[in-house]
Amino acid sequence: MNLMRVFFLQAAAVMLLTDLIAADPFISGGVLQGHGSINRNLLQAKQSCPINFEFMDYKIITNKCKGPQYLPAPCCSALKEFACPYTDQLNDLTNDCATTMFSYINLYGKYPPGLFAYECREGKEGLDCSAYLNGTDHATITSSANMIRSLSPVIGTVLGVTVALLVN
Repeated sequence: MNLMRVFFLQAAAVMLLTDLIAADPFISGGVLQGHGSINRNLLQAKQSCPINFEFMDYKIITNKCKGPQYLPAPCCSALKEFACPYTDQLNDLTNDCATTMFSYINLYGKYPPGLFAYECREGKEGLDCSAYLNGTDHATITSSANMIRSLSPVIGTVLGVTVALLVN
């Protein structure tokens, strides 16, 4: 009986690991949209952000992204350096992490509204954080993530059948 419990925990750990590896290394384009506007989410209460952005060091951004011109290369690079470690939380539309983060960025940097939304566009997926997360190129991450996503149901099925056979 103890052996089955160990096997089940190992199977659960493998599934969790494959899901974590398959996570997208992007900050969604929707996160970069102007914040503070009223939209259709009025009836959907968002959870508070699990990250405390209030006391973070915003010098990463404010030292590199300076006006009056606000050049896109240093501003967007600084934004990625600051925000990319939090892609999962920022892309989670059930919390207020993106709104909170941009509020503090604008508070400490006194940036014009929508600066990062207009200047830091890299395509329809949003900001590519793969270089900031693990130093590998995006093509490798994308192909690996797609392979794991396609294998994940197969692995889950095999593990489920194995556990079912062990229980019987």
